[in-house]
Amino acid sequence: MSTGGARAGIGLKISTVLVLVFLYFPLAMIILYAFTTQSSSFSFPPPGLTLRWFGIAWGQEDMWSAFGLSVLVAGAATLVSLMLGSLLAAAVYRARFFGRNALSFMVVMPIALPGIVTGIALAATLNEFGVPFGYWTIVIGHTTFCIVIVYNNVVARLRRMSPSLVEASADLGGSGWQTFWWVLWPNLRTAVLAGGILAFALSFDEIIVTTFTRAQDPTLPIWIFNYLFRPRNRPVTNVVALLAIVTTFIPVLVAQLLTRDPTERGSGTLAAAATQPKT
Repeated sequence: MSTGGARAGIGLKISTVLVLVFLYFPLAMIILYAFTTQSSSFSFPPPGLTLRWFGIAWGQEDMWSAFGLSVLVAGAATLVSLMLGSLLAAAVYRARFFGRNALSFMVVMPIALPGIVTGIALAATLNEFGVPFGYWTIVIGHTTFCIVIVYNNVVARLRRMSPSLVEASADLGGSGWQTFWWVLWPNLRTAVLAGGILAFALSFDEIIVTTFTRAQDPTLPIWIFNYLFRPRNRPVTNVVALLAIVTTFIPVLVAQLLTRDPTERGSGTLAAAATQPKT
């Protein structure tokens, strides 16, 4: 008996390849032109390849300052989102109260709103209360949508858990802290970590909300956007964009691995064990 699934047809294979080309060909062009010998206008194929733009980008102090600010903002927004998003997920999942569904809708709404609407609303509110724009206003802006990522990951994992686990812990005399540490946390930690990683990546790449909540110092996406209009700096911009791609690709990959179904991760081992003769 076959242990694998049905083979994909030729039409499905072709459509899959076309979708992947559509998604990743522009990124491949950015990577390619980071190595081109041309300094302003680009032509395909590039007349030559060089690494000198990487050296120029490495010496850009303002770029590293923007990179550091992006990392600090993303880190702070992620920590705040982990606390608030996890608590919101626990409240919505465990408690039964009037307006529970409305609250769940309101929590996820910021991720659906256009970034420019969120940015304008935040800027108007901060100006109304006389809050000076700077590092913490950017963190506040990013937290509004990073909470959604953490909330969705945690509440989805909670809904997949059996309520009988918590009940069994209570029946055995476990306290609230013991139930959390020994029952809930082992089941939730990968979802919490994956939500935090995705929130970090989303915050690191944000540009629209940042534009309305920052002071003078740019984050890395804004630095790239500003340099995009300087023709002789286009290869340097591509190098920095490559750095941004790598910085966000790794967290997203880790989050994808953490949120996979355990049965899928062990499917190869399970299939191999199933074919072993019984003794």
